[in-house]
Amino acid sequence: MMEYKGYIGKVEFDDEAGIFHGEVINTRDVITFQGKSVAELKKAFQESVDDYLAFCASRGEEPDKPFSGQFVTRIPPELHRQVNLAASLSGKSLNAWVADQLKAAVARIGMAGARKAKSAAKRRSGPREKHA
Repeated sequence: MMEYKGYIGKVEFDDEAGIFHGEVINTRDVITFQGKSVAELKKAFQESVDDYLAFCASRGEEPDKPFSGQFVTRIPPELHRQVNLAASLSGKSLNAWVADQLKAAVARIGMAGARKAKSAAKRRSGPREKHA
């Protein structure tokens, strides 16, 4: 993933076309970019975000911000009660408790993702055979 001005780009590689292509994933608007090298891809990503911001400005529109910091979620009433109780028992507001739980979950996923990437890299490089 890549980040520029708060916008996050997710990148994939098309082996058949021999090109990287990406999309900004934290906005409702569609912002795409592509490049044949990492340097070209980074430049295209930044230019696409800048073009998007300039386009919005030229139209007098506010660009879609990556995130507002608020989201609505629906959960069963019993789970709502349990979550509220857990927050109260921890001495935190419901918002603070949920934010802490989400941070912990993201950290676990991030750590698991890093371990998976490291493991995959090891598998790709594999043990080297000695040739006589």
